[in-house]
Amino acid sequence: MRVSVFLSIFLSIYGLLHAYTFFKVKNAFRLSRRSGVGLFVFLAFMVLCPMLTRLSERVSSELLSVSLAYVGYTWMGVLFLFICLHLCLDIAGFLWRLFNRGKPVWNRMLSRRVAFWFCAAASVVLASFGYFEALRIRTDHVVIRSQKMPAAISKIRIVQISDVHLGLMVRESLLRSILRKAAAEKPDILVSTGDLVDGQIDDISGMAGLFRSIDAPYGKFAVTGNHEYYAGIERAMAFTEQAGFTLLRGDERDVLGIMRVVGVEDPTADRFPGIPTRSEDQVLSSEADSRFVLLLKHRPVLNPKSIGRFDLQLSGHAHKGQIFPFSLIIRALYPIDAGLLSLPRDGFLYVSRGSGTWGPPMRILSPPEVTVIDLIPK
Repeated sequence: MRVSVFLSIFLSIYGLLHAYTFFKVKNAFRLSRRSGVGLFVFLAFMVLCPMLTRLSERVSSELLSVSLAYVGYTWMGVLFLFICLHLCLDIAGFLWRLFNRGKPVWNRMLSRRVAFWFCAAASVVLASFGYFEALRIRTDHVVIRSQKMPAAISKIRIVQISDVHLGLMVRESLLRSILRKAAAEKPDILVSTGDLVDGQIDDISGMAGLFRSIDAPYGKFAVTGNHEYYAGIERAMAFTEQAGFTLLRGDERDVLGIMRVVGVEDPTADRFPGIPTRSEDQVLSSEADSRFVLLLKHRPVLNPKSIGRFDLQLSGHAHKGQIFPFSLIIRALYPIDAGLLSLPRDGFLYVSRGSGTWGPPMRILSPPEVTVIDLIPK
C-alpha cells in the first residue's frame, strides 16, 4: 500500500515536471502535431524510466538495467537543473513585466527560444561538472576533544563512509576510490552509516572483498539505511557482514573499555513487521557512562531524549542535497545538512555529505567525502 502511494506521488510530481518541460518546448518552437506527439512519447518514457530500471533489474539483464539507469537518472539530473534555471527566468520575466507595465523583455518568440537554449545549455554544462565532481572523493578531517578519552591514548581515529549506494550506478571503480581514501588514513575504527547498497545486489556481491582489505584494528561497524530495505534487507545484511562489518541493529559493542559503539536501525524498519530491534531510547543507557559513546544513526535526526546520553552521533542520508539548489530543502528538514554541530552537554553530531550518489550520477556544491574523525583527550 505504501509503495503504491509513493509511486503515485512520485509519478505525479515527476510527471508535472515533464509537463512543464513539454509546454516550454512547445511554446518556444511552435511544434507541428507530429513533433508534439514525438516529444510527448519521449517525455512519457523518461517519466517511467526509473520504474522500468527497477523492473528490468529484477527480470532482465544487467546491461539493460545499467543502460536504463544511466539514461533515466542522468536525464533526471539534467531536467532538475533545467527546470530550476527556467523557473528563475520565469520569475525574473514576471517581475520585469510587473514593474514595466507588461512590456516584454524581447520579442515574445525570440525570448522563449533564447530562454530555452540558455537553460538547456547551462543545465548540460552544470550536469557535466556535477558528473566529474561526484568522482572526486574528498577527505574531510574533524578533531573532537573529550574528557572521556584517557590521556594514555593519544587518539582514536574513526573513518566514516556513508551513502555509498552500491548498485547499478555506483560500481567497483568508484568504490575502489572511496576505499583507497579510507585505507590511506589508517583507521582504528571504520564505520558505515547506512545506504551501503542500493537496489538489487546480486551483481555486486564480489565487491564485498574490497572492504576486507582495510585494516581497522578496533573494529568495523555499520548500521542500516533506508536503501538496505529497498534492496532487500536480508541480502543487504549478508553483503554488509560479508564485507567485514559488524551490523548494529539496536545493539552495541565495547572498544578497549573506553568506548561504546551503539547502532540503531533506520526507521524504515517500522514498515517491516517482525524485525527484532531495540529503539534508540532503549539501547542508550539512561545512566552516566564513563566510556565515550559513539552513536551510529543513518538519518541526521536528533532525539531530544538522547542528548547527553551519547558523545558523538555520526549520520548521513541527506547528501547535503547532492545537487544544488535541492540542498536548500534539506536544510529545512534537518538540524544540519552536513558537517559538525555542537550539542548541549558536550555532545556532537556529524553529518556526512555521503561517499556515493543516489539517482543522478552527479553532485553540485556537495562533493562526496570520506570523513576522518580523530578523538583525542581534552
